[in-house]
Amino acid sequence: MTLVDIERAGEAAAQSVKCLREWRSEFIEFVQTLALAESPSTVPESQGDVREILRRALLDLGFEVQLIPGKKYGDHLLAQVPGTFTEQMLLGHLDTVWPLNTLETMPVELDNDILRGPGIFDMKGGLAIGIFALRALKTMDCVPPLAPGFLITSEEEIGSPESEHLIVDLAKKASRVFVLEPALGERGRIKTFRKGVGHFRVEVTGVSSHAGLAPDAGASAIVELANVIHSLAELADSKRGITVNVGVIEGGTRANVVAARATAEVDVRVKTVGDARNIEAEIDRITASVPRTHVAIEGTVARDPLERTPRNQALWESALGIASSIGVDLEEGDSGGASDGNLTSQHTATLDGLGAVGDGAHADHEFLHVDRSLERAAILAGLLTLP
Repeated sequence: MTLVDIERAGEAAAQSVKCLREWRSEFIEFVQTLALAESPSTVPESQGDVREILRRALLDLGFEVQLIPGKKYGDHLLAQVPGTFTEQMLLGHLDTVWPLNTLETMPVELDNDILRGPGIFDMKGGLAIGIFALRALKTMDCVPPLAPGFLITSEEEIGSPESEHLIVDLAKKASRVFVLEPALGERGRIKTFRKGVGHFRVEVTGVSSHAGLAPDAGASAIVELANVIHSLAELADSKRGITVNVGVIEGGTRANVVAARATAEVDVRVKTVGDARNIEAEIDRITASVPRTHVAIEGTVARDPLERTPRNQALWESALGIASSIGVDLEEGDSGGASDGNLTSQHTATLDGLGAVGDGAHADHEFLHVDRSLERAAILAGLLTLP
């Protein structure tokens, strides 16, 4: 990207600021409407209202909107310019972590610049930012050089089990992806790095016996699981950013019975793709040390890290220049959690954290800053005009 390209994109962002300021009340109303349409990941039948609101908004912008059916989970939306494919992708999700009827105890509220409510920060505010950035470009008669597409999924909060293949397929064809996940903290930092995340399940089988009458006849699955947990703990390396957390353990039936079965659920986080492959190999090498027990471990680092690759950094530097043109001092930061941006980053330039500025994702104080989120929409509008 040349300096001239970034300057022109900055001019588009500056123009969009004027529109977005005029639409402040409409933006607030739109986010409130999205938040009032509760849409938990695990209740796909609840998602129809918010999906329809988004579908109509995208149709009004001239997009062709495709409904992509889910199987176990909810349906997804893919909006594309008629007659084109997605050359640059906006990526978001309509599902939230909040159960139905959360609004009864956590209502949507506006207090000057602060908009509160379940799912407002993560990530219905981000969806609104995407819609309003596209609206600003349309109002300005600014046609992006690369045809934009907007993918909105329905089960990101539970790991995108059904939409992952769709996200990857689109990313492979796109020149870049803008992920509308919330910014990092109230400083609004762009997420230029995310750790890779893995989940592993350990199952140990042994031999049951009476702990008092025939203890030597048994082979304790719990004792072997303790050995496995120790082996897993040794794989952690804080200096390299590798964490291994055994978060759930189960096993045994009674205190006086040698346990025939024990299980553990393990979370792994890594900073590099190389470390992801290495730790998978190390875990695969763990075997039983207690005689007559057997260890089976399933899992993988399913989300490789979103790293500061040259193509990702080039996109970040463009965002930095565009933000500067509207007087915003943009910052970058690291996130220990994963998003769908981890998936797209393996295939194309990706910039994450372009959504709402605020705080409280998955927490009962969840909120966004209206004006700073509108600034984010202007930056996004500028980014969409890059060649």
